[in-house]
Amino acid sequence: MKTTSFRALKLALATLLTLALAFALGGCGKDAEPARQAPLRVMLIPADGGTATGTLADFAPLFKAVGEQTGLEFDLRVGQSYSAVVEAMKAGLVDVAWLGPVAYVQARDAGAAELLAVSVLDGQSVYYAAIFVPRDSPVTSIEQLRGKSVAFGDVNSGSSFTYQVAMMLEKGLDPARDLGAIRLTGSHAASLSALAEGQVDAACLSFESYVRALDSGIIEPDAFRVLARSNPIPNPPMALHTGLPAPLKQALKEAFGRVHETAAATPELIRGYGGKRVDRYDANFPESAFDGPARTLSRVDDEVRAAMLRKAGAQ
Repeated sequence: MKTTSFRALKLALATLLTLALAFALGGCGKDAEPARQAPLRVMLIPADGGTATGTLADFAPLFKAVGEQTGLEFDLRVGQSYSAVVEAMKAGLVDVAWLGPVAYVQARDAGAAELLAVSVLDGQSVYYAAIFVPRDSPVTSIEQLRGKSVAFGDVNSGSSFTYQVAMMLEKGLDPARDLGAIRLTGSHAASLSALAEGQVDAACLSFESYVRALDSGIIEPDAFRVLARSNPIPNPPMALHTGLPAPLKQALKEAFGRVHETAAATPELIRGYGGKRVDRYDANFPESAFDGPARTLSRVDDEVRAAMLRKAGAQ
């Protein structure tokens, strides 16, 4: 009796494991009906201050192609802010997220996120943050921003806030103390718009956002110049919630890693940051690449952010 019960238990466990794998992988037999589950919850950071509709349009084809590979379904949404996406991951309300590198480090260090994949274009997976000034501005160095007004994006954005603040601190400029005014616009595009309208002396945003504005004809090619540029930053990554089952994580990694090879994803549909076309997604991107953003984030700590928020709010 005991032997029979033990064998039955083993059989039940084996059956459960098989079902779990099928559930995660969506079924792969030629004639098998893919296993169904509730759609995986995906949340995207609000890129470039564009519309939620635009951001969803950029990434929907990618997730559709991944879904066709795996049998999985995805419910895509855009967060209200970078911090909203991080907090949703920490609360277990999101299964997959597209985050800025600094926001990813925040979620990772909270034990809520692990790396899924990073976009690749021309063999590179990096972008840059910059500080822009009008072409005819007398300001030629970060130090000369003392007493000047500067626009920043979201306080949790690596390339419209954190990296620029770190560059200022490295040059001995304390933004909360030394800048004439701080304007927190919430997005790259809004910061560039503030600069274009003469509301600030300098603006902080990514090169990607600047080039996108150029390509869209929003700004003139000779209107601004780069005052300072950051070191290379890893592209905003796709991340998994740490609580997902291991087989499901592996299925997603494999699917993102080969999505560029599938008929479902033509080259023009594989997109990344700001809706730009990319060649593929690297599911083996090294976690160590985010050590730099982690160090930058540690320099721009809560005290620095709070001081800047107070100054911005007092104006």
